[in-house]
Amino acid sequence: MSLGKAARSLVTPVRGALWASAWKRSYATAVSEAKAVLENELESIRAAGTWKAERIITSKQGPHINVDGSRGDILNFCANNYLGLSSHPEVVQAGIDALKTHGAGLSSVRFICGTQDLHKHLEQKLAEFHEREDCILYASCFDANAGLFEVLLGPDDAVLSDELNHASIIDGIRLCRAKRLRYKHMDLGDLETKLKEAQSARMRLVVTDGAFSMDGDVAPLQGICDLADQYGAMVFIDECHATGFLGARGRGTDELLGVMDRVHIINSTLGKALGGAAGGYTVGPKPLIDLLRQRSRPYLFSNSLPPPVVGCATRAVELLLASNDIAQSMTDKTMRFRDHMTQAGFTIGGSAHPICPVMLGDARLASVMADDMLKLGIYVIGFSYPVVPKGKARIRVQISAAHTDADIDRCVEAFIQTGRKHGVVS
Repeated sequence: MSLGKAARSLVTPVRGALWASAWKRSYATAVSEAKAVLENELESIRAAGTWKAERIITSKQGPHINVDGSRGDILNFCANNYLGLSSHPEVVQAGIDALKTHGAGLSSVRFICGTQDLHKHLEQKLAEFHEREDCILYASCFDANAGLFEVLLGPDDAVLSDELNHASIIDGIRLCRAKRLRYKHMDLGDLETKLKEAQSARMRLVVTDGAFSMDGDVAPLQGICDLADQYGAMVFIDECHATGFLGARGRGTDELLGVMDRVHIINSTLGKALGGAAGGYTVGPKPLIDLLRQRSRPYLFSNSLPPPVVGCATRAVELLLASNDIAQSMTDKTMRFRDHMTQAGFTIGGSAHPICPVMLGDARLASVMADDMLKLGIYVIGFSYPVVPKGKARIRVQISAAHTDADIDRCVEAFIQTGRKHGVVS
């Protein structure tokens, strides 16, 4: 071996060791720096009083629950279980039956080997419920919103969106290439201005929540539909916080406001009033639903809804198709809470919706009051930025058809006691 080769044979392992050592230090430094960035961000959330702790429920969902760390029966006033169907015996049994007959899941997406008769039956029932031509199921309404706009709208189109629409709508619109115009919350004048700006577009789609989940207010659909007619636009509504209990038969805000034949597309969820498990859907014209089956990415690339979830949701829809008694019970209970709280001196957002935000403004106050309410046996949650705008912190209260008048009165009394403690009411 030459002297040069011998020297290189000695140096190469040393270089390799040095490189490996440097790589390890570089990697360790990168990880350490990333952790520091994350911890700083987490600490800023804690310091702002907006930390969102997850409480552990040790029972089934319902008006009465058990919470880890709390003693005794807890009244639940912060669930989207509007109709109390999450633990309804017939809904639960339908899920058990579907598990036995159709298994735990499909292990695939719909167009490969993931469509069962259960899925088609539920889609037919939902189309019937909303009085629309057809329906397509998704893993969630977030997915339904993510999958719609990119398929329906192109660069020659325009989408006009309420500024307080749900995050899933905002994200879905971001995926499409249409011209995007945002109008002020429920402001028909501003919507008309934006519609005038969009007149050169091939298609115009007005997009709004039917009922807004943070404030409990309902979109002015009659005025929106009038403007849509005047300026040649279609209307889309997200009905997650309306399906099952708004309107005389619980069909939603379009029924409540008398525009069922003027709203073209509806997205909604199975994960709230309709059994509370999971899943979402789109109902509308059959050509649109057919196109979504061909091109909607969340539909094409997500596993099918599990049969037990489909079974539960189907039974929930069947119960509502058979009777509107549950839906009609909501109004009196909602107004009982709103009236009693207003008389006590609290400011309640929205109007006539089971979402009854107790407006407080300060994020830390909302969090502390919610914790004090739990000590009194009432489960509510403080909402603050970024879930709601800065300075608009509140305690979210939701009334359920399963609550009794005594439950509601007990909740109000706890609010009064806690509100006096913190100087919110006298």
